[in-house]
Amino acid sequence: RSGSSSSITISYSATPTEEMNGAGNLMDFLDEPLPDVGTYEDFHTIDWLREKSRDTDRHRKITNRSKESIWEFVKSLLDAWSGWVVMLLIGLLSGTLAGVIDLAVDWMTDLKEGVCLSAFWYSHEQCCWTSNETTFADRDKCPQWQKWAELMTGHTESAGAYVLNYFLYVLWALFFSFLAVSLVRVFAPYACGSGIPEIKTILSGFIIRGYLGKWTLLIKTVTLVLAVSSGLSLGKEGPLVHVACCCGNLFCSLFSKYSKNEGKRREVLSAAAAAGVSVAFGAPIGGVLFSLEEVSYYFPLKTLWRSFFAALVAAFTLRSINPFGNNRLVLFYVEYHTPWYMAELVPFILLGVFGGLWGTLFIRGNIAWCRRRKTTQLGKYPVLEVIVVTGITAILAFPNPYTRRSTSELISELFNDCGALESSQLCDYINNPNMSRPEDDIPDRPAGPGVYMALWQLALALIFKIVITIFTFGMKIPSGLFIPSMAVGAIAGRIVGIAVEQMAYHHHDWIIFKNWCRPGADCVTPGLYAMVGAAACLGGVTRMTVSLVVIMFELTGGLEYIVPLMAAAVTSKWVADAFGKEGIYEAHIRLNGYPYLDQDEFTHRTLATDVMRPRRNEPPLSVLTQDSTTVEDVETLIKETDYNGFPVVVSRESERLIGFVQRRDLILAIKNARQKQDGVVSNSVVYFTEDAPQLPASNPQPLKLRRILNLSPFTVTDHTPMETVVDIFRKLGLRQCLVTRSGRLLGIITKKDVLRHMAQMMNQDPESIMFN
Repeated sequence: RSGSSSSITISYSATPTEEMNGAGNLMDFLDEPLPDVGTYEDFHTIDWLREKSRDTDRHRKITNRSKESIWEFVKSLLDAWSGWVVMLLIGLLSGTLAGVIDLAVDWMTDLKEGVCLSAFWYSHEQCCWTSNETTFADRDKCPQWQKWAELMTGHTESAGAYVLNYFLYVLWALFFSFLAVSLVRVFAPYACGSGIPEIKTILSGFIIRGYLGKWTLLIKTVTLVLAVSSGLSLGKEGPLVHVACCCGNLFCSLFSKYSKNEGKRREVLSAAAAAGVSVAFGAPIGGVLFSLEEVSYYFPLKTLWRSFFAALVAAFTLRSINPFGNNRLVLFYVEYHTPWYMAELVPFILLGVFGGLWGTLFIRGNIAWCRRRKTTQLGKYPVLEVIVVTGITAILAFPNPYTRRSTSELISELFNDCGALESSQLCDYINNPNMSRPEDDIPDRPAGPGVYMALWQLALALIFKIVITIFTFGMKIPSGLFIPSMAVGAIAGRIVGIAVEQMAYHHHDWIIFKNWCRPGADCVTPGLYAMVGAAACLGGVTRMTVSLVVIMFELTGGLEYIVPLMAAAVTSKWVADAFGKEGIYEAHIRLNGYPYLDQDEFTHRTLATDVMRPRRNEPPLSVLTQDSTTVEDVETLIKETDYNGFPVVVSRESERLIGFVQRRDLILAIKNARQKQDGVVSNSVVYFTEDAPQLPASNPQPLKLRRILNLSPFTVTDHTPMETVVDIFRKLGLRQCLVTRSGRLLGIITKKDVLRHMAQMMNQDPESIMFN
């Protein structure tokens, strides 16, 4: 092992001696850096060590040059500041896009029910704000806003009007979802889904070209509005992370520091993910923690500060746009006036258990359905699937007022505390006529008929949401998971909250209520239970803990309720982990076969020799020799194999290792040499040494390729435990690692081999790892 760890640094720049040794007419054409050498193919893993060392070299050059002239010094300052400029741009663009999406969703969701006559681009709420004839009691009814049936027939309350409204609601929903799925299919197939599993994979060092491209950004933004407006059980929060990462990728291309270095680019994308959550929930700190806990693979301290800045700018931009018109970043801002009591931790923990169970049920059901979609005819008809699910959702959602409205509004109402001015059915309590108290501190009261009616409707809404979300997530449209999960938890939490409140009112002499709930006091806040339930269910599905609690209290402004939120989040994670360690994103990464090394411990007692290739019955390893291979041999080897690179050895007999050369670099170097260097033909000798080999005068001119040789590939001995190898791959982000014994090359272990071995050890199908 001592020999292997010393070989981490990768020298990429040519040394002075190398440049002097271009003997006579022999030109080392690689003294000029080649375009595209050191870049990667699509669906390949990047070499983190190489990227890091290239950036260090680049930085060293800039620092040395900055002492030469004022202009070079200014350039070095610009280079240092480019990171912060990129963050500023990401924050501005993602904040603006989030604001536009929020406003568009608001308008198009209301468009399914009616239209504003004074200005058709106003949503229901904006339409009634501008009206002079709206009273506070009937603030949802104003003459400027008309439902479709009223506009067409003049009737508002008849059965015919209800049927017409119902029909048009379903029609609009189908139109929106059809448009969304068609745009995704035709223009940007990568714009579907939530995007977080792929972003996690990309941040771990995988390349998916086009996933963060301009088209994906444009189509995802437009189709996200359509998909959310169609009333499907999905949210915009996950896709906003994808949108923000597309913004990050877009701005990376403006600066060569990021566009030419895949490792540096991933630092920017980590910060962009934080900005995405920041605007999705109005939670800048939660966004930074989300990026750290959930999506990032490599997160140095510098990235933490930059993420913080990007999240701050994004939140500030969204706040300036003020999409909800309440001067808040979010729709669900709540203010509760009562503290919580120790006895309430019991229902909070029960909500945590419910969240964990729902998370397990959802992950298993959704993965089974997605696997079925992949393996059967169902996957061939994505448009039909979206249309059918939308149709079923709209038909079942319309009759129930809690499922008809947008999920965000539903959560907002469930989080709300019943003040004196609330007109919601959930606040239909029987008031005591003798009550004279401050407006905001209303004592617990017996539930009226409206509350019982609401409970029935909420129970039906809960069953509907639980079932339909399993089939919705993963369809070929942008679909986030945060909002539907929170809705399930918020409904369950509100039902539990009302139950506890009524128990406390009717049985305040019970021992559990005696100490803290006097008659006529405001003891239980049902909205708080909804908030805790939402956190529990979101935690059960995604397995977030720290970032989840921070997002929830930033989202709702409920700072003193951190302990209930923590209790629920931890309980839901424990319960869900008891049934399976994977969150929904990890499960989707595995389903898609992405090469993602998760952070779980590897505990099996195998050695590098058990995993390396070639195995006993396989042909020997494809290698190049340092000075006896011809250009034709190299080209034949490249044609006949699909390996990503080749070890270079002294000779086939000794097999002593010299270095490693990437396949892509070899192809580019030979192609370039044939174009630019005279005398390079098929039987020219390729050499990787400092000096040209002694060849007869009649031989064609040899080709020197030392410049593209990595002289310090990472090596381990054949007896290194796999536990150590897995750790090395995970922490250093390697693509491959060579196996030697006493300096002789025995074999190679790639990231794919490690993943296959881990899958085998966990009794899973090793062939499910599809990519390199």
